[in-house]
Amino acid sequence: MGRPRRRDLSAMATGVGQNVVVTSHRGAGSLEPENTLRAIRRAVALGVDQIEIDVQLTTDGHLILMHDLTVDRTTNGSGKIAELTFAEIRQLDAGNGERVPTLDEALALVKGKVTLQIELKGPGTAAPVGRTIEATKQEDQVILTSFMHQELKDAHRLNPRLRLGALWGRLPADVVQQTKQLGAEALHIWHEFVDQHLVTEAHAQGLLVRAWNTSKEEEMRRLIDLGVDAIGSDRPDILIAVCRQAGVR
Repeated sequence: MGRPRRRDLSAMATGVGQNVVVTSHRGAGSLEPENTLRAIRRAVALGVDQIEIDVQLTTDGHLILMHDLTVDRTTNGSGKIAELTFAEIRQLDAGNGERVPTLDEALALVKGKVTLQIELKGPGTAAPVGRTIEATKQEDQVILTSFMHQELKDAHRLNPRLRLGALWGRLPADVVQQTKQLGAEALHIWHEFVDQHLVTEAHAQGLLVRAWNTSKEEEMRRLIDLGVDAIGSDRPDILIAVCRQAGVR
């Protein structure tokens, strides 16, 4: 028999030897319109462990799912999210007739099914996101991530129960120590920057390594061989197949 599948709804992995957690990026970013409920449903149906989404605030304080600072690329509209109301954004087509969803809708859709990675995309998002999660009683089913590390600090201060993942672009020499100081459980790192030294050091310090985002089978295999704890991809279907072939799922 193969190893049991793991949904990672609450327990934190313990390092090398664990199954590789499959994270579907922006819902299922290359299979459906990104950051839509349709994309999230597709990822759930595929059997992923975690789903990554991006959250931003509209000008009237609503939390919506969208990666860019503007609606231009992913909808049939134009303009900056921070200058548009929720009603204005809700009227737009986000692809295949999908509407731009709210964080509440995303949380309701995945509740009890998969862990939701919520990337905080703008200043001031930590507090309203934290309140929304608390209201739905899903603290143990989400992970907050951000490149804006002050947002992670704010989230931890407001609710120490929330799990955090520190996103990094370029890596400082003391990236592991800085991640620990943030109160995060994991380093979220561009896959090309992940090497054996980093994985070994992070695990030795009790941190997880979650690599993002690759759709190439060869790179997925490299990351598995390095012992990363999770891999993010716009092609979760390919990633699931590669993990099964490698015997880590």
